[in-house]
Amino acid sequence: MRKYLLSLILVGFTLSSFAQFKQTTNWTFDASEKEVKVGDEIELIFNVSVIKDWYIYSSNQKEDVMAIPATAELNADPSFEVIGKLYGVNPKHKFDQIWGDTVEYFGAKGEFRQKIKVLSNNLKISGTLDFQTCTDVTGQCVPGEQDFVIDFIKVTGGEKEPTETPTQAAPQNLLSQGPGVRTVTSWKLSKEGTAEVGSEIDLVFNVTVDANWYIYSSDLAPDASPIPATVVFEETDGFEVIGGLIPTNPKKKFDNFFNEEVTYFSGKGEFKQRIKILKPDFQIKGELDFQTCSDVEGLCINGSEDFDVALSALEDGAKKITTTAGVATGTNSKSSQSSFEDLLKPEDDGSLWGFFITAFLFGLAALLTPCVFPMIPMTVAFFTNSSQSRAQAITKASIYGISIIVIYILIGLLFTSLFGVGIANELATGAIPNIIFFAVFVIFALSFFGLFEIVLPSGLVNKMDKKANKGGMFGTFFMAFTLVLVSFSCTGPIVGTILIESFQGQVTKPVVGMMGFSIAFAIPFTLFAIFPGMLKSLPKSGGWLNSVKVVLGFIELALGFKFLSVADQAYHWGLLDREIYIAIWLVIAVLLGFYLLGKLRLPHDDEVQKTSVPRLVLAIISFVFAVYLLPGMFGAPLKGLSGYLPPLTTHDFALREMIREEIGAAQISGSATETGFPSKIKYSDILHLPHGIKGFFDYEQALAYAKKVKKPLFIDFTGHGCVNCRKMEEYVWSDPEVLKRLKENYVVVALYVDDKTELPESEWYTSEFDNKVKKTIGKQNFDFQITRFNGNAQPYYVLLDNNEAPLVRPKAYDVEVSNFVEFLDKGLAEFTKR
Repeated sequence: MRKYLLSLILVGFTLSSFAQFKQTTNWTFDASEKEVKVGDEIELIFNVSVIKDWYIYSSNQKEDVMAIPATAELNADPSFEVIGKLYGVNPKHKFDQIWGDTVEYFGAKGEFRQKIKVLSNNLKISGTLDFQTCTDVTGQCVPGEQDFVIDFIKVTGGEKEPTETPTQAAPQNLLSQGPGVRTVTSWKLSKEGTAEVGSEIDLVFNVTVDANWYIYSSDLAPDASPIPATVVFEETDGFEVIGGLIPTNPKKKFDNFFNEEVTYFSGKGEFKQRIKILKPDFQIKGELDFQTCSDVEGLCINGSEDFDVALSALEDGAKKITTTAGVATGTNSKSSQSSFEDLLKPEDDGSLWGFFITAFLFGLAALLTPCVFPMIPMTVAFFTNSSQSRAQAITKASIYGISIIVIYILIGLLFTSLFGVGIANELATGAIPNIIFFAVFVIFALSFFGLFEIVLPSGLVNKMDKKANKGGMFGTFFMAFTLVLVSFSCTGPIVGTILIESFQGQVTKPVVGMMGFSIAFAIPFTLFAIFPGMLKSLPKSGGWLNSVKVVLGFIELALGFKFLSVADQAYHWGLLDREIYIAIWLVIAVLLGFYLLGKLRLPHDDEVQKTSVPRLVLAIISFVFAVYLLPGMFGAPLKGLSGYLPPLTTHDFALREMIREEIGAAQISGSATETGFPSKIKYSDILHLPHGIKGFFDYEQALAYAKKVKKPLFIDFTGHGCVNCRKMEEYVWSDPEVLKRLKENYVVVALYVDDKTELPESEWYTSEFDNKVKKTIGKQNFDFQITRFNGNAQPYYVLLDNNEAPLVRPKAYDVEVSNFVEFLDKGLAEFTKR
C-alpha cells in the first residue's frame, strides 16, 4: 500500500510549466543578380539576424550530430531548376555542449545561398526555410520555419548559354572528425603609420596557417566559388574605413577543390585594411571571415575570428586575435512579416513572486504539523549541546538550514527537467493525469484526516540517519536530509501540492516554489539556534498540531476538485457543472467551520473544551466563505474565484441566464448588431464566449468573417483549465470599455488549447513543430499558437489585420483594465493606418 501511495505522489510531483517562446531570427532575401536571362544560373541569398545570446545551425552538419541543419525547400515550378543544396556562407565552428559534438553555426548574423537555373521568363520563386536555433544558457533547442517569396528578379528576353558549373561549386564546409573545433590558423593585428587625427593608417592582419593547409585571399574573382577573406567592422565614430581588404603578395594556383584559378596564402599571409583616424583613441571591433582548405586531408573549413582591440594598444606591437563564439536559444515560426521579432516578445505576468509567497506560506504551515514542530527544539538543543561554543552551534544550524533549502531546490530542479512543453500541456489538461492528481489530493486529505500515514521506507530513513551521525559539515547535511525524510508524512502532501500547482506556470516555477517552501521551513532551525532563549516562547506540542493537519486536509480536498473540473471541462463530461462544484466547496467550508468550533472530531483529535481565539477567527472566515459561495449556486459571477470555478456557461439553473443577460445589458447597451453573422458557428455547441460576446472558435471561420466585415481579428488563446484566463474574462473583459471594443471593433475568436474533442480524420495533420499528428481541437490550436505566434502560455491575446499580420505586440495576463484598453486601441489604430 505504501509503495502504491508513494507512486501516486511521485506522479503528482512530476510536472513542469510553460515557457514563453521568443522570436529569435529576422530574415531578409536577396539574389546574386537582379536582372537575368533564361539559362542564367544565379544564387538566392537568405540573410538571417539572430538576437543576442542565440545561434542558428548552418546547413552542413556531420551525419551523427542530432542538430537540425538549415534547409531550403523551394516550391516546384517550371520556371527554374534547383542546383545543389543550400549552403552557409562562412559559418563558424564550435564544440556544442547541447549535442556533445562539433557543429557548424552562425551567431549574430548569417548568410545562406541556394543556386538555381532560370528556365522561363515567368520566374516564380517561393518556398520554406527550415532551421534550428539553440542556446547554451538554458540548454534548449526548438526548430523554426520561415516562408519566403522572391519576386524581384527581372528576366529579360533571349537565352544565354549557361556556363559549365564544376561539381564542387559550393564550399564543402567539412568539419574535422576529432573533438572540439578544428583550428588551422592563428591571427595577429598590428598597424602601420602614425595614428594622428586626420591621418590614414593601415591595419595589418597577419595569419599563420598550419602545414598542408592554405587560406584563400581577399582578391578572388567576383564569380569565384571559394570564400574570400573579408573583414567587417562594427560601426564607430573613431575611424572611417577606406577601400577593401588588400592582400600582400598572395600566390596563385589552379584549385583542385573548385576547378578554377585562385589566389591564396600558405604558411604565412598578410592582409591590410586602410582607415582614416577621426578620434585620438578608440576600440577596433569586428570579425574576420575566411576559408581554409587542405589538399592532403581533402577538407575545407570555414573560419571566423572576432577582434576587439584599442588603437592605443597597437602602439606596443601586434596583438593576437582570439575567437569568441556567441551562443543561446529560441524558436521561430511562419510569418508573413519579418517584424515579428519585436511584436511577438512575450510579456511577463509576474506570477513567480506570487507563487513564491504562496509556497513560503505553505512552508510556514508545514512547521505547525506534528511531524515538524516538535523537531525544532530537539534539533536546536542538539546543536547547542554538541557544540563547543555558541559560534559553532550557530554555524552548524546555518549549514543545517542551508542544506534544507538545497535539498528542496534539488527536488524542484529534478521535476523541472523531466518534461517538456507539450507533455506539460497534456499533464495539465489530459483526463488520466488530472484524475490521478485528483486522487492524489484526496489521498493527501485522507492522510491529514488521520485515516493513514504516508511514510517513506524505513530503510532509507535509517541509512540517512547513520550518515548524519558522522558529524561535521557532511553529517549536518544528512541530518537535514533525515529531517526531510522523517517529516515526509506531514510535508509530502504540502510539497506535492506546490509541485502540482506549479505546472500552470513557467519552467522555473517548481524551483521557485521549492525555494519559497524551504526558506520558510529552514528559518526556525537557524533562528532559534542563534537566539536559543526564544525557544521558551514556543507553545507546547499538543492536540492543536493535529488540528493544523486536519485543516490542511480540508484545503487539500477542496483543491483536488479543481483537477477533476479541468478534465471535466476539457472532455465535456458534464460531471462538475458550476453549481455542483460550488456546492462541494460550500459543504467543505461549512464542515471546516464546525470542525474549528469543536463540533466535528476526527481520529487523533483531542476533545475541544474551549474554543480558542484563533479557532474562532478561522471558523468565522470559513463560514463567511460559505456565505460568499451561496449566491453562486444561483448564478452570481463570484469574481473573486473566477479563475478556480467552472465558467458560468456550465451553470444549469435558469436564473443564471437571466442574471447574465441583465449584467450584459448593464455593461453595454446599444452595441452594434453584426450583419451577415454566420448562422452556424463551428464548435458553438460545446464552447462559449463570456458576457454575450458573439464570436468564433475556429480560426479560419473567424478570419473569413473578419475580411468580410473589414475588422481586425482578436485571437484569445485560452483553456478550460486556465485560471488566469477566467480572471481576465471576469475582471477585464467585463469592463464596459473593454467589452464595447471587443463587441464593436473586433472579430473575436477563442482558441481553446486544451479541448479534447476529436476532429474528423480528414482534418488531422502532422505538426511541423514536433512531427506528431494533431487530432483534437485543443492540440491543433496549441500547435497553431506555438508555430505561428511563438507562445505557449495562456491567456495569450493576438491582434491581426486581414492579411494575418500582427498589429501590435501580443498581450499576456494583465488585470489592469487601462492597459488592456490601450492594447485594443493601439491595435485598432494600426489597423486603420493599414
